[in-house]
Amino acid sequence: MTSTASRPLQVLIADDEAPARWRLKALVEAARADDGEALAAVVAEAQDAHEALARVKAGGIDLALLDIQMPGPSGLQLAAELEALPDLPLLVFVTAHSEHALAAFEVQALDYLTKPVPRERLHATLLRARQRWQERLAVRLTRDEARAAAAPDDAPALTFAERGRMLRVPLTDIVYLKAEQKYVTLRTTGRQHVLDESLAELESQLSGHAFVRIHRNALVAKALMRELALRGDDEAGDEAGEAGAWSLRVAVPGAADEWLAVSRRQLATVKNALLPP
Repeated sequence: MTSTASRPLQVLIADDEAPARWRLKALVEAARADDGEALAAVVAEAQDAHEALARVKAGGIDLALLDIQMPGPSGLQLAAELEALPDLPLLVFVTAHSEHALAAFEVQALDYLTKPVPRERLHATLLRARQRWQERLAVRLTRDEARAAAAPDDAPALTFAERGRMLRVPLTDIVYLKAEQKYVTLRTTGRQHVLDESLAELESQLSGHAFVRIHRNALVAKALMRELALRGDDEAGDEAGEAGAWSLRVAVPGAADEWLAVSRRQLATVKNALLPP
């Protein structure tokens, strides 16, 4: 493992209440691994989503601890913005409002902590975060090494980690990638894979290739897009509670076609992708 992987996690705390930031910072910086080394260091603080977004974009943040209710955009809205970044930090929500837990995991949060956060609970979360971050770094290192060793005429492929293995799937085998609550499902022509990497990280590998974002949580191979239609919410749903949502029929070689939700924001993009070249 590289020295980058063994250093303390670089943490951002976003909370509009200064005392809450101070307490959380003290807990974070007191957390130690079994060998006595610090698990994390707070390198930035923000009192609203705008400050937090700017700091993450500046780079160097491994883990973001986000309050949900802040002035202006909420922590959940901030998380949705962060999902578009190629170097998405790990996200943990720290809030007094437990009713937002499901929504938090829908934006691929690593954990959801309720204030006041017990020291032991935070320690366990930081251990998980460090392990997840080390796995990400290992995947990136292996991917970079594979790219450097690849011959110029090698077929483009997606490289990822799954259950301790490194896999390489040709892009021509990919049907779609869909973000679930805590992971991303990769549907290929032969099977499904469950990935720990974020959709934004995977999308960066697909840049320049024929994949279309049809929803905040889904990318589809353009060559396999077949039909755009309005369907009832008993058949396919977009946002919760919406009837008659737009859905895309996707061809799955060797299996039945599948329908995936299309968001209103991506509707024009999907329509254009279905037009003949």
